[in-house]
Amino acid sequence: MTSGAGRMRLADYPDQRSISTAIPVAVDGPAARPETPALRPELFDEARLLRRLGFGKPLISELLLKATVNRTSLEAELIASGPVRSDIYYEALAEMLGLAFLPRIDAGRVVDMEGLDSQLLQPQMVRLSSGTRPPVTAIVPTAGRMEHLQATLSRQPALRAALAVTTPRAMREAVWQTGATRRVREATASLFETAPEFSARVTFWGRQGFYTGAAICAALFTAMLAPEIAVLALHLVLSTLFVAALVIRLTALFGTEAKGTAHPALLPTGPRPVYSVFVALYREAEVVPQLVSHLDRLDWPRSRLDIKLICEGDDAGTLAALRKLDLGPQYEIVEVPPGRPRTKPRALAYALPAARGSYLAVYDAEDRPHPGQLAEAWAGFSAAPPDLACLQAPLVISNGRASWISALFSLEYAGLFRRILPLLAARCLPMPLGGTSNHFRTDVLKTCGGWDPYNVTEDADLGMRLYRMGYRCATLRLPTLEDAPEDVRAWLGQRTRWFKGWLQTWLVLMRRPSLLLGEMGLLPFAAFQVLIGGLLLSALAHPLLLAYVVQVMVRMAADGPFVAGPLALSLFAVDVVNIFGSYAVFIALGWAPMRARERRAIGWRWVLVPGYWMLMSLAAWRAVAELRRDPFFWNKTAHRPTASGPQTGAGTSVHAP
Repeated sequence: MTSGAGRMRLADYPDQRSISTAIPVAVDGPAARPETPALRPELFDEARLLRRLGFGKPLISELLLKATVNRTSLEAELIASGPVRSDIYYEALAEMLGLAFLPRIDAGRVVDMEGLDSQLLQPQMVRLSSGTRPPVTAIVPTAGRMEHLQATLSRQPALRAALAVTTPRAMREAVWQTGATRRVREATASLFETAPEFSARVTFWGRQGFYTGAAICAALFTAMLAPEIAVLALHLVLSTLFVAALVIRLTALFGTEAKGTAHPALLPTGPRPVYSVFVALYREAEVVPQLVSHLDRLDWPRSRLDIKLICEGDDAGTLAALRKLDLGPQYEIVEVPPGRPRTKPRALAYALPAARGSYLAVYDAEDRPHPGQLAEAWAGFSAAPPDLACLQAPLVISNGRASWISALFSLEYAGLFRRILPLLAARCLPMPLGGTSNHFRTDVLKTCGGWDPYNVTEDADLGMRLYRMGYRCATLRLPTLEDAPEDVRAWLGQRTRWFKGWLQTWLVLMRRPSLLLGEMGLLPFAAFQVLIGGLLLSALAHPLLLAYVVQVMVRMAADGPFVAGPLALSLFAVDVVNIFGSYAVFIALGWAPMRARERRAIGWRWVLVPGYWMLMSLAAWRAVAELRRDPFFWNKTAHRPTASGPQTGAGTSVHAP
């Protein structure tokens, strides 16, 4: 399998040995099931219709088998497999019925009425108004209902003037346009209006602003009257947070990372459900061909895929790039009307009501997911109790050799996705999700309110919200490859947005701390404080603690080790362990799950970790300033096609962790 992005091999993904050999991946043919179920009687009616349309027996036999295995219709398999275009097929049905055919529908003739959005899920009929002529109902006939329709039209020939045939795609496009204004308003305001306590639209909520202001004033007042006590108290708090984060990393380093991973040995025996795949795109024209190439490689029946490519309506470049491609019927381009906030979660929330799948995966434009990832997620959900709401696939950086920034980013991601997140899942602790390769139960996602359009790290926010509502998350083994930023400017913009979103998430959850403690429990509540608030505060304070260590070292070098008192020496010792221990564990945590090729891509650049942490501190301070100045600004990370497939730049191919 090749594309403009290069050749993709299973060997380029971690853990292909333990999963791909255990889970069957042939999903479009007889090998997808151990036994082929009996043919359903209704399929023979469709088969007779296809024979009347001129399709040959070998093709019909193949479609019968696929429809039986996938629990679909011959019609769905015919259109999904590509022997005939959708518009040609439905035009032929229109001729058989003696009805007019509408290859496109004028959205101006569709009335935005209650229930209209149901046609996005299953297009069947829509009423078209006209100022000068009687209204016409556009229908999407199905092969299984053709005989009934023909009999009805024979009995009531006057109906022919009131009906017209169209395609599912034409009907969806018209419905999207008709309800766009209402739908974007609902996507933007729904969470805030129905569950304002979960929304980041208001930065400081009610008494939260008062208490924050009072705490700041009290701290400043204490610093003026008793500066030594204030500094000591702050120092103790920061040191405690550093120790707590260090303990979590050490536990993840020496624990068994696979315990929180959902990887059943075999797929369920029933028919595969419809699986929705959402990709939010903005100014991504350059990577669109690579994205579609990799989505086409997903091992899932095309008739059971619902891939939505979600674009801003004024992003002409990306929309043009998508329309140049020969997208299969499983794809749908969703145009989001321009508006504020212009964020990825707003785009995802706009499309969520139209998700047809029982499960939903979210990818980014530059992602190259393992072909078997959907199958593994389905197996994981099927084997788990209903409270498992989300499965997070590991993200593996493929351009670690490109620069020192991408090398250390790769190290950071290896530790996070292959050690820390599985540890949190194994201990049933709240898990901040990654921004991509999340797999959800769609009904749970909708019940929990979907994504918050105002939170710029919607992934971390949603992971915490799912937990406090009684759901849990786990991890997968089959990864998604993606590229890290290669220069400091791009990395700094992205990390500033992440820190700002974590601060938003912390503020949202801490609006009613006692309620949150009751919902989560003591240990998960403490884990949340360390993972979100603690890491942010640690990043802000890192230069201060480092400066304190350097200052004490200079004093001791000049005046001897006893120049500082016992308390100062104790804090100095704790800070040395915290800072340099954190550097060491950061490196070891990322290094441990990596394969030899990944480690060679990192090379000697692990020695630059102190500089990387100082940049994180700069990003954290920028995030605090930006939260006040422009809280919903989404700093867009530019993406480019992968130069040489999954082994970008230097062959960072990886294997099973």
